[in-house]
Amino acid sequence: MTAPKGKARANGEGTIYQRKDGRWEAAGYVLAADGSRKRVRVYGTTRKEAADKLTGKIADSNRGLPVATADSTVGEYLAYWLGSVAVHQLRENTHTRYGTCIRLYLIPGLGRKKLARLTTRDVRTFLDRLRTTCQCCAQGLDTVWKRCCTIGQCCGKVLSPLTVTYVHSVLKSALEHAVREDELPRNVARNVKTTAPRPRRFQPLTAAEARQLLQAAGGDRLHALYELALRTGLRKGELLGLRWEDLDLDSGTANISRSLQRTRTAGLTSLPTKTRASERRIALPTECARSLRSHREQQDEEKQVARASWKDSGLVFTTTAGSPLDPANVTRHFRGLLDRAGLRRIRFHDLRHSTATLLLEQGVDLVVIKELLGHAHIGVTAGVYAHVRLRLQRQAINTLDHALSPADHGPDDPPVAPTVR
Repeated sequence: MTAPKGKARANGEGTIYQRKDGRWEAAGYVLAADGSRKRVRVYGTTRKEAADKLTGKIADSNRGLPVATADSTVGEYLAYWLGSVAVHQLRENTHTRYGTCIRLYLIPGLGRKKLARLTTRDVRTFLDRLRTTCQCCAQGLDTVWKRCCTIGQCCGKVLSPLTVTYVHSVLKSALEHAVREDELPRNVARNVKTTAPRPRRFQPLTAAEARQLLQAAGGDRLHALYELALRTGLRKGELLGLRWEDLDLDSGTANISRSLQRTRTAGLTSLPTKTRASERRIALPTECARSLRSHREQQDEEKQVARASWKDSGLVFTTTAGSPLDPANVTRHFRGLLDRAGLRRIRFHDLRHSTATLLLEQGVDLVVIKELLGHAHIGVTAGVYAHVRLRLQRQAINTLDHALSPADHGPDDPPVAPTVR
């Protein structure tokens, strides 16, 4: 269908016409991800909507920004999406992990296929191959190490189910953007169902072990940090990003709004919390408030000793010179504390799990725990600690079973309550 009279196309507007299904289609030439100029098609429910979409793509192309097209290969599209779209939506560390996933798995496995011809079967075959293919051989590492398949003794180093699921999620995210931009009619990766990986097992501290750890940390320079970690369940980054201005020790509250992370480009840097739900205000236990006051006095003494070399970062937990604490150094310090306390090795993040587990075992409502931990949805809290809830259910059922056991009935049983009508 030709353009309506009086609707002459502007220079560079491209071709716009109405399809038989009633939708409007616009097409024009743009700068593709591989550096060439390719024809791109966009769609809309009205002529203006299709024209606006095409105008936006042509404008990006004129600024030198590559635009993905359906004629692109999967590899070209993933490179475009990672560099022009995801880079503005993801945290730097997450963007780096996405890039590694695309470079190691998605481009070698699907990169040469045309984006428009990618099928559900292609994705399913690719994921099945990831689950069964030795990665030493697939990535050519065996030729460097001169072992594995090179010498005929394959080590069978396949990806974990968790990694396969992660690769699948990255592909789904990339193709979802192509669907939103009308470059694909549907997200074929969403039609592939993968088995949910088993949750990572963690071994939280028991109440006795937690007391043992706090006792061992009593004389430690970072005693207040471990108190906060165990009594509030804050993440390591949230603890290290905490500033004195975030604390109100008189009212016993803390505002959690940032996290200290190490990034490839900026090094140690303060970033917003993991999610919007992670930004929260929590109540501080009395013991934490007391420990933080002692920690502030200790920090003031360190500041006097350091004098001109002190770096005033405003952070609660710093080095003796006032600089931010490196998360890796805190992990090493924590391992040493576990050894001194005579406790088994656990991850620092397991302190957070210990908090939630101990609260559940004390009968604290799941909603309260969700708010304290800063989970976006209560389903996350319920899923992570499902094994704890199951154990508590079993204890409750066993208690009821004991009460209903015939052996326990005797003349001293309380009278049956009258029926309420």
